[in-house]
Amino acid sequence: MAERESQIVLGLDPDPGALWPQAAEGSPGVRLSATASAVLAHSRALIDATAEACVAVKLQLARFEVLGADGRGVMGELADHARRLGLIVIADGKRGDIGVTAAAYASALFAGIDSPDGPVPGLGADLVTVNPLMGRDAVEPFILAARRQGGGVLVLVRTSNPGAADIEDLAIEGGGTVWERIAALVEELGRDGVGKRGVSDVGAVFGATAAEHLARARELMPHATFLLPGVGAQGGRVEELGPAFRPGRAGGLVSASRSISEAYRATGGPPERSAREEAERLREAAWSLAEEAVRAGA
Repeated sequence: MAERESQIVLGLDPDPGALWPQAAEGSPGVRLSATASAVLAHSRALIDATAEACVAVKLQLARFEVLGADGRGVMGELADHARRLGLIVIADGKRGDIGVTAAAYASALFAGIDSPDGPVPGLGADLVTVNPLMGRDAVEPFILAARRQGGGVLVLVRTSNPGAADIEDLAIEGGGTVWERIAALVEELGRDGVGKRGVSDVGAVFGATAAEHLARARELMPHATFLLPGVGAQGGRVEELGPAFRPGRAGGLVSASRSISEAYRATGGPPERSAREEAERLREAAWSLAEEAVRAGA
């Protein structure tokens, strides 16, 4: 197969009760609890199986934090492993706060802090997800931290869950909806971070299950990269995501988690092979869609 750019993000949200069979052997040479060691082994194997078909790994932070103190070590190991394979690291924690608390969240996920006893490293993520419900001052500290290390921020705009309609779709005074107001804020905050390819370092999380709004979202955020979760288990379809790629292939990142990691349950094949094949299928579908969108300018 000819080498092609990928728009696929491997979502890592491991359930300790539903790991690949080989994870039971744990991760030799790493001092962790049995559960954390198994999660690390599973996640490494999943990254290794799909790395050639993906552009990024998205760590669902809660799935690692629930492991206790060892969870932070597992996240660090996986972030380092993904980077060695040339993958972008996305920290998906949907953090949202202001002032020193927001700055602390940002430091923990990006470069870390300097302390009287020396530097304390952060996760070193390339991109982080942020909740904008408290307004621009809940997002700006993350943007500042991201720009110091050449990273970026992905702001929740229109999410993939059914409950998104409870708030994000509400009409607001003056016209439009809540998510459209957030979209306008994303474009405004990202204006100073637009690079040579016309893509900003402030992007949007936009659910693949709300594909009917993508054209409007792209009008409001012409420079944002869209992280598109919800493909597969939540019902989103790659074939409906064309408007995301209007600025080019970098305009859309298609995130899939369980549809890749649990593909072997449907195929009956080895987990690694089934995951690789599903990731490749998604890459081909996204590539074709991006090519069509770029040619059509839509």
